[in-house]
Amino acid sequence: MHCKQQEMSKIRITKQFSFETGHALFGYDGKCRNVHGHSYKLSVTVIGYPITDTDHVKLGMVIDFGDLKKIVKEEIVDKFDHATVFNKNTPHIELAEELIKRGHSVILADYQPTSENMVLDFVAKIRVRLPKNITLHSLKLQETDSSFAEWYAIDN
Repeated sequence: MHCKQQEMSKIRITKQFSFETGHALFGYDGKCRNVHGHSYKLSVTVIGYPITDTDHVKLGMVIDFGDLKKIVKEEIVDKFDHATVFNKNTPHIELAEELIKRGHSVILADYQPTSENMVLDFVAKIRVRLPKNITLHSLKLQETDSSFAEWYAIDN
């Protein structure tokens, strides 16, 4: 019975990532309207059943940590690390274009680049890359030591 129970239990797997990103919040009424940066920490949690096929090379894994790392690195870390994010629907577009001309890495987002909106963007980017049997459970994007935004599938 114990073995059968073990096979049927869902497990959550979490991988953590770090990247440096700059942004500015156009129209904001505080200091963050200025271009500044954060050392972001991103925790990605997926949920699924461990593989039980004894012939499978990934026996016992929900998803290989390396496979999850590849997805998040390609979709998020490689693009956002040492880039500056601007809302393309604001006058910051002029600053962004100048930085691009000078060889800087710039992301022009369809949204105000708050932690909340960045988390939603990351959810969409990661979800489409996950294997069919793996569900995105949650994301946590930490902007500072004391501030973070979280997304949970159960809430949506």
